[in-house]
Amino acid sequence: MDDSEKNNLIKKINSALDKIRPYLVADGGNVNIVELTDNYEVKVKLTGACGSCPFSLYTLKAGVESAIRQEVPEIKEVSSV
Repeated sequence: MDDSEKNNLIKKINSALDKIRPYLVADGGNVNIVELTDNYEVKVKLTGACGSCPFSLYTLKAGVESAIRQEVPEIKEVSSV
């Protein structure tokens, strides 16, 4: 993937995250994009309360990954770092 495509996908991913971010912030957390790999995997970091919450895996898969994949179907996986 070239830089232009990567930048376009990151904009779309951020847009998707902006839709769920208020819910994370309301619980004392947040999410940040760390990397978009060439094989369409998004690596994110859950921060604040979300980083240490026992339900963080559920938040990652059912919340963050679901929101991203709905808006950006090219993304194959979202993982936490």
